[in-house]
Amino acid sequence: MTLQDLFNLIGSNPAYILFYFGIIPFAALLAGLLGRGEGHIAPWNILYAILIYAVCVPGIFAVTLSIYFFLFERRSIMDTDIYNQVLPIISMVGTLLIIRRNVDFKHIPGFDKLSGLITMIAATLGIMWFVDRTRIYAITYLRFEVVLLIFVVLLLLIRFGWSKIFSTGGNSSK
Repeated sequence: MTLQDLFNLIGSNPAYILFYFGIIPFAALLAGLLGRGEGHIAPWNILYAILIYAVCVPGIFAVTLSIYFFLFERRSIMDTDIYNQVLPIISMVGTLLIIRRNVDFKHIPGFDKLSGLITMIAATLGIMWFVDRTRIYAITYLRFEVVLLIFVVLLLLIRFGWSKIFSTGGNSSK
């Protein structure tokens, strides 16, 4: 089964994906009502972590897939698949907004790992887009391992720069 086969299967049976991406925001809303003011303590923060991962992993995949389709395959926006590209993003944003009303994300275990994943995916797509646009291909005498090492170093530099730009700077006393 290819990814396209999976997307065709989802498109022909949308009830499952509609249920999945509808029940997660509903569960977040229900948890927010039942655990009002207690979202930062267990078991609520664990439930929120599960809900966030359950909706953000497909949502991040949908964003990445959409960027790939629009930048690299040059697809028209009119060819966007509602079930595979739009619904996960809407559900992700809605769920995060609902959860944010009850708890700060710094209390959610593993939430910082999602931001790291987003950073790495954005950096990878940025590098791939730059290489695609400048037509710099592997016309070189470098071995593949060296090219891979350069790519990893670039990703690490981007990750380090991202963390420096958005760090809170806790040592502000002189």
